[in-house]
Amino acid sequence: MTTATADAVSQPFQAEVAELLHLMVHSVYSETDIFLRELISNASDACDKLRYEAIANPALIADGAPPEIRIVPDKKADTLSVVDTGIGMDRQELIDHLGTIARSGTKSFLARLTEAKDGAGLIGQFGVGFYSAFMVADRIVVTSRRAGAGEVWTWTSSGGSGFEIAPGSEEDAKRIARGTEIVLHLKPDAKKYLETHEIERIVRAYSDNIQFPIQLVPEEGEPSQINSASALWQRSKSELKPEDYATAYKQIAHAFDEPAMTLHYRAEGRYSYAVLLFAPSTKPFDLFEPERKGRVKLYVRRVFITDDADLLPAYLRFVRGVVDSEDLPLNLSREMLQNNPQLAQIRKAVTGRVVSELEALGDKEPENFAKIWEAFGPVIKEGIYEDFERREKLLALSRFTTTAGEKRSLKQYIADLKPNQTEVYFLAGDSIERLKSNPKLESAAARGIEVLLLTDPVDAFWTSAALDFEGKPLKSLSQGDIDFGLVPLLDEHKDETKPDADEASIIAVIKATLGERVSDVRASQRLTSSASCLVAGSHGPDRELERLLARQNRGAGSKPILEINLRHPLVAAISADNAASADLSFLLLEQAQILDGELPEDPAAFAGRLNRLVLQGVAKGDG
Repeated sequence: MTTATADAVSQPFQAEVAELLHLMVHSVYSETDIFLRELISNASDACDKLRYEAIANPALIADGAPPEIRIVPDKKADTLSVVDTGIGMDRQELIDHLGTIARSGTKSFLARLTEAKDGAGLIGQFGVGFYSAFMVADRIVVTSRRAGAGEVWTWTSSGGSGFEIAPGSEEDAKRIARGTEIVLHLKPDAKKYLETHEIERIVRAYSDNIQFPIQLVPEEGEPSQINSASALWQRSKSELKPEDYATAYKQIAHAFDEPAMTLHYRAEGRYSYAVLLFAPSTKPFDLFEPERKGRVKLYVRRVFITDDADLLPAYLRFVRGVVDSEDLPLNLSREMLQNNPQLAQIRKAVTGRVVSELEALGDKEPENFAKIWEAFGPVIKEGIYEDFERREKLLALSRFTTTAGEKRSLKQYIADLKPNQTEVYFLAGDSIERLKSNPKLESAAARGIEVLLLTDPVDAFWTSAALDFEGKPLKSLSQGDIDFGLVPLLDEHKDETKPDADEASIIAVIKATLGERVSDVRASQRLTSSASCLVAGSHGPDRELERLLARQNRGAGSKPILEINLRHPLVAAISADNAASADLSFLLLEQAQILDGELPEDPAAFAGRLNRLVLQGVAKGDG
């Protein structure tokens, strides 16, 4: 409910903002310094936006005042002010930006923040850094004038349930010609942030590479610039230290972890541009949001243009950083971003360089690459399906849990092929434990054939493409015919000769009993000890993809093939003369479903059949 007093209007916070503020105020995060970094970052964004909008509308900076940021401590009033001469906000923008979180994934973010021991990194990643100021302030006053506007507006809140918005005073109008002033009324335990040495320490640690001058305005003496205000990506690699990159990463990516990979280079030639990219070592909470948006920022001659230029494909959306072009026009429109041939060339070249750098990291620094794969492996594997041009490279990058161990590459797999083995075998499912106990592995295990065990949802999709690696096709153990006959058994004395059972009559009985529940029944080359398993046909989706599509009601649900092990006593007992053959046939289907992680079609009928067969066995034993 909105209430008005004089010219001031009170409004409640959006529910998620209220919950976020409660977490900020009542949780003690160890990194309270985050508030100043986040306010400076927001001020920098505002200055970036001003520079960009002024390209089309030069009147916005007609006063000639360059964009800058000022930090003003006031020990008498116990306030700390962060002031920028950027784009500023009008009344509605103050309400939209400071009263609501207009982003998908808010609920999951809040859940993560509640669970986190220290939520500082999450706060920055989600872009709600402004609210972190309530960790150190019990009241915040924001006064802003949008560039080119006549009105000044004031937003005030003490946290709690809402905020108040009102027209600025004449004094406010004189003080703020353009931009935003944020005044924090500090809590008693946050007074250290009024000390100039403390402010300088935080700026040096987190904001030194902000491109706009950050002026510290002390209570006594002259203002001084406390950041280097240089575009680090434009500097030579030889003059930079690892700590410079670590600081730049934290500022650019709003991160608190260490980068697992840093890529810094300058491209010269037909097009000239500087690149500074980082691969994080921990994944952000919104990695799997449907938009699959990247966060690499596009600059043109040090002027920020957008972070929505899709400079890298969606499967590299975890990469953070900057691409700064010398040649692109400053007034890039949305349409030009999509269709500019020069930008397309930059995208292609930078993507290729990132993939090559990941390859090199895997060879030279496997520990750092392991961090990237652990956090982002499922995302990188999206590229195997989507990026035909780099498919072989992405397959080489990939690491797998296999029946031979963890974090195995396909190069290692190929090096360990068994005699006469001509394919790379995999099995997809929902958990490693279930896959390891899957009967489809039995014949492969008897020959020591390594099998990739794939449990990420994306695995069902990329493996649906016709793939090979170094000339060896990838083959699912859940699909089509499998024949390991030419690969020698580990145990040479193990008997794999065809049993004496009447194959044709057994299959005929099972087919007649199961009817249209299966598309076919056939003798299995996969099984050595289990009685049955379900597989997909050679054409159409694999079993795991079939299940995923069925869950989303996107597939027709083709009938599986039932494979039977003719050496198994349960199968051998089936005949036209055996009264229990119908129950046994259904049992073969239902136990195969259970081993695949599915429920029998009719659980009550399954239980009844099982009980009958058990009782028959008990009766024979008593007899």
